[in-house]
Amino acid sequence: MNRLVSLEELRGLITRHARPDAGTAIDDVLISRVERSTPSPSMSGTVLALIAQGAKRIALGDRVYEYGAGQYLVTSVDLPVTGHFVDTSPERPALGVGLILRPAAVAELLLEAAPGDLPPVGGGAPSGMAVSDAPAELLDAVVRLLRLLDQPRDRTVLAPLIRREILWRVITGEQGAVVRHLGLADSSLSHVARAVRWIREHYTQSFRVQDLAQLSGMSLSAFYRNFQAVTAMSPIQFQKQIRLQEARLLLATDPHDVTGVSRHVGYDSPSQFSREYRRQFGAPPSQDARRRGSTHDATPALP
Repeated sequence: MNRLVSLEELRGLITRHARPDAGTAIDDVLISRVERSTPSPSMSGTVLALIAQGAKRIALGDRVYEYGAGQYLVTSVDLPVTGHFVDTSPERPALGVGLILRPAAVAELLLEAAPGDLPPVGGGAPSGMAVSDAPAELLDAVVRLLRLLDQPRDRTVLAPLIRREILWRVITGEQGAVVRHLGLADSSLSHVARAVRWIREHYTQSFRVQDLAQLSGMSLSAFYRNFQAVTAMSPIQFQKQIRLQEARLLLATDPHDVTGVSRHVGYDSPSQFSREYRRQFGAPPSQDARRRGSTHDATPALP
């Protein structure tokens, strides 16, 4: 199928079925229609996100990714990112579709692949995020998946098959190594992901990087190298991003309790918290919370 024709149909399907929570009747499939967007921090999840209209810019550590109509982004680790759609309006909203990537589903396809169907996975961990142009075969599969939103009788049987096809297209595509690592229990990325999960679950606690390296089953030097490759941050910087994102969410509820929030997310010094918060978000905590209260668009958006 022609890519332009697929994108046109995809835009129509997303426009017709988009809802405020970004969910759909198909498991692990999200669609998003965004009329206005400001830079907002969030966790990326492990996801394939494809844009049908508009463009999005995402900052991960010191890296910036931008992708637009007909391009897709994959994330293989749940990462703290800041992103926004570019030049959106009610007349021309950003439209996108996402597929949550499950390690078990990736592993199953890797086991079923015939010898030689996939290139070997390198030893080093790839970046946890990558962008590529979507080939016609991938766009066609995504369109067929969203058509099932209008075909409830066929959805239960066909949706899992088309989801597998989409995953296979990505695994065998330009950014396949990023996704294949997700399904390998002993890959460098899976070891880094173990440390990422620990930091997310214990972000208020201090830690020694040596202990995280041991948890990940790596030497200290290998852990530093692979963690930086995947996340574009050091472990301490990663923890700081999680703390500040969580603080921003808490302050949306109570913008006046800056000291309480700073302690809740693990800061011993409220003044240090305020400095780092301002550096990250461009305004002191209370001011940023008030500003977001009047301008924040709560519509969920894809990574």
